[in-house]
Amino acid sequence: MLAKRVIPVLLADGDKLVKGERYDSRRVVGHVQQAARIHQMRGVDELIILDVAATREGRDPDLAFVERLTAGCFMPITVGGGVRTVEHIRDLLRAGADKVAICTAAVEDPDFIREASQRFGAQAIVVVLETTGPFWQITTRNGGKLHPDRGNAVQCAKYVELLGAGELVLSSVDRDGMMQGYDTSLIHHVSREVDIPVVACGGAGHYRDMLEAIQAGASAVAAGAMFQWTDATPRGAVEYLGARGIPVRL
Repeated sequence: MLAKRVIPVLLADGDKLVKGERYDSRRVVGHVQQAARIHQMRGVDELIILDVAATREGRDPDLAFVERLTAGCFMPITVGGGVRTVEHIRDLLRAGADKVAICTAAVEDPDFIREASQRFGAQAIVVVLETTGPFWQITTRNGGKLHPDRGNAVQCAKYVELLGAGELVLSSVDRDGMMQGYDTSLIHHVSREVDIPVVACGGAGHYRDMLEAIQAGASAVAAGAMFQWTDATPRGAVEYLGARGIPVRL
C-alpha cells in the first residue's frame, strides 16, 4: 500500500501568508517564503501553495516569487492560483513547481484539463474542487460562484479524472479554516468513484481528523490553520497516523 501523505497548505496573497476561514482569506499572518522555509526544515512530504487572490484580481502566477520560493526548497511543491493557460503551467513547472493546481479554469473550461494533461502529463496536473452545501455543489473563484451545471463533487471528480487530472484536492468551503474536521462523507463518496489520489482539504483541527479522512479513502491529508494555530506539526501527524497502522513515510 502506498504511504499516505501529510501536506501543509499555505494560502497566499502574492507573497503574503493569509489565514482562510470559509474562503475569506483577507487576514495577513506572515510571509509565505518564511513559512515554506520552516516546513522545509521540518522535512514535510510536500507542500501546497495557493495564491487565493490571483484569480479574483485577474493576476497571472507570480513566476519570480515561485522561483525564489523553490530555490531553497527540496520538497515537492504544488503551486496554484491564477492558472488559466497552458503557458502558465509551463512557466510554473520551469520555475520549480512539481505540480500545478487549477480550480476555476478547470471547472469553467474542462477542455483545459485535457490539453494540460496531454502536454505535461497527468502527474503534473492537480484539480482543486471547491465544494459547498449538503449536496457538495461545485464553486469557483474562492467560493464566490456556484456551478450547478457541473453536478456535485462526485460527478465532477469522475469527469475531471476522465479528462486527465492526475490528482484531486477536495476542498470544503464550509469547513475551510474552521478546524472542526473534514467532510468524511464527501471524501468517502468521491474516493470510491475515482482511481486518482484524493487529497482531503478543509477542516483539519486534530490528528484524529486526518486519521478519519484517510479511513474514509483519502490518499493524503492537507491542513493549513491546524499547523499555523495549534501545537500540531506535520511530524506529529505522521507519527500519530503511523502509530495507528497507517502507512506513512517517517
